[in-house]
Amino acid sequence: MKGTTNMCTRFVYNGKETIVGFNFDIDLSEWEHTVIAEKDRFFIGIKMSDNKYHSFHGINRNGNVGTLLYVHGNDNAQFCGNESCYTIADLTENFIKGNLSFDDSLEIVKKKKITYAPDTTMQAMFSDRTGRVLIIEPGIGYRLEKEKYSLITNYSILKPELTNPYVLSGDNRYEKAKDLLQGYGENFSISNAFDVLRSVRQEGLWATRVSFVYSVTKNKVYYVLNNDFKNIAEYQF
Repeated sequence: MKGTTNMCTRFVYNGKETIVGFNFDIDLSEWEHTVIAEKDRFFIGIKMSDNKYHSFHGINRNGNVGTLLYVHGNDNAQFCGNESCYTIADLTENFIKGNLSFDDSLEIVKKKKITYAPDTTMQAMFSDRTGRVLIIEPGIGYRLEKEKYSLITNYSILKPELTNPYVLSGDNRYEKAKDLLQGYGENFSISNAFDVLRSVRQEGLWATRVSFVYSVTKNKVYYVLNNDFKNIAEYQF
């Protein structure tokens, strides 16, 4: 994945049930994508140089959700290509495919150097059906948590001073989503999740192309295309 054409928002909310929300914002002139629903995976497929659709943003029927979000890079996370390193792209896709459990992924980030892929700089958020969250920032570190909510956009959470200089003028997605999430109680719903995603939707060149909400309890995905929040499709695992 390349360029600064990915401006996504991801959250996990732990109320009476765990609910995940994600806005996929991307420049169509740079990337070809499609929504793919399989027996064990629901994902936003990104067509790569091998002409295959890869699952860097998606859900496994086991309740694991992984997403990659663009971030301005740092030298400590440059691609290295040896066995002591693991790219964030490979880690995320293996997590979504079900090749790695949440605990497997945690062990990998503890033991290996997590790097960017050769052609992009990305960070990730993983979550599982119990509401645990793993935030992974290559070259910076990771954080394991289970809070009322967890939230990430395109800037560092662990060391925000590193990416603060790159915050785009008018980009208040993190602050707006945080204010909304802080105000909800135990009965956070699918409708509430879409309200948050709609509030931080993007338009124009980097418009929101797919928004999905995942209910762990129902093991169901709700999603909309191209900011059409009046038409919500569903996929039941």
